[in-house]
Amino acid sequence: MEEPIRILHVVTYMGRGGLETMLMNYYRNIDRKKIQFDFLVHRDFEADYDAEILSLGGKIFHVSRLNPFSPHYYKELDVFFKNHPAYKIVHVHQDCLSSIALKVAMKNHIPVRIAHSHSSSQDKNFKFLIKKYFMKSIPDYATHLFACGKEAGDWMFNGKSYQIVNNAIDTNLYVYNEEKRNRVRLDLGLNDELVIGHVGRFNYPKNHDFLIDVFNEIHKKDSNTKLLLVGSGDLEEKIKKKVNELGLCDQVLFLGSRNDVNELMQAMDVFVFPSHYEGIPVTLIEAQTSGLPIFISSNVPSQCKLTPNVTSVSLEKNAGEWADVILKNIRTFIRKDMSSYIKDAGYDIQVNAKWLEGFYLSEVKKYE
Repeated sequence: MEEPIRILHVVTYMGRGGLETMLMNYYRNIDRKKIQFDFLVHRDFEADYDAEILSLGGKIFHVSRLNPFSPHYYKELDVFFKNHPAYKIVHVHQDCLSSIALKVAMKNHIPVRIAHSHSSSQDKNFKFLIKKYFMKSIPDYATHLFACGKEAGDWMFNGKSYQIVNNAIDTNLYVYNEEKRNRVRLDLGLNDELVIGHVGRFNYPKNHDFLIDVFNEIHKKDSNTKLLLVGSGDLEEKIKKKVNELGLCDQVLFLGSRNDVNELMQAMDVFVFPSHYEGIPVTLIEAQTSGLPIFISSNVPSQCKLTPNVTSVSLEKNAGEWADVILKNIRTFIRKDMSSYIKDAGYDIQVNAKWLEGFYLSEVKKYE
């Protein structure tokens, strides 16, 4: 039997973040007799998806943390590509710093080099100018430019032509089911509370600090409320401290990184997503499929609105104003199956995985 073509994905690590979940959705649904995914990661610990990757036939390779000024890091990449000459396609998911792996891949004559943009901005910290500098050279080393959406592609590729690759999901997993909802709520110890939900890594872009302020205002207006926070990350302890200081420990559930987000969304009544910036977050596609009313910041790309259930609110409004908008708009809301909207918008994984499979196969044929 003919061996599958192996695609090397370059990532930070395969935790349960948005881009990693997107990759796994494609990996699970692609024809693995024809295409296999391998991963070059930049951490030495076992991440959330590692065991599943290995079970699906993928390989995981480890290198040092990405340092754009480290000769050792460049040499490590160089040695890796020299030792693995069979790869014809390298697909890089390191946003602004993708140019580094792409440059070394080009040096080692890898013919298909993909840069994939997953965000429409970066944190404005001391690293921002460094990242912007390296971002400019991405088109010099990539043969193909991918983006999760228009804002992400326009921001990263500076006028160059790019291909939008949808953050597609298995819609069947997220269809609203009242029986399932009741079971999950029972498992979580929830009764008749109004449950506000959020799924996302605890980092600056997701704006958890403001989310807690919004929930605090909601809770003042309706004491029979709970907040479910799904995810982990660097700012988690800081947010837990804030929750404690506001006296909300009994009302806020920190559920950590979970593999049952589809079920947890059944238990929610509202999804709140006040991000500073985004690409096209997978969690918003999932939440819309599950039929939730959703409130996003106006900084989240309008392309994310795939159903009528999404309301944009400016971050210039204060937490009390956000709370008023949310409570006003959910009073008469009736939840129902919205999966047809997601499929019609082009976010069904079966269709998208078939497209990506065809792309990889056709590109490799050019170099056989």
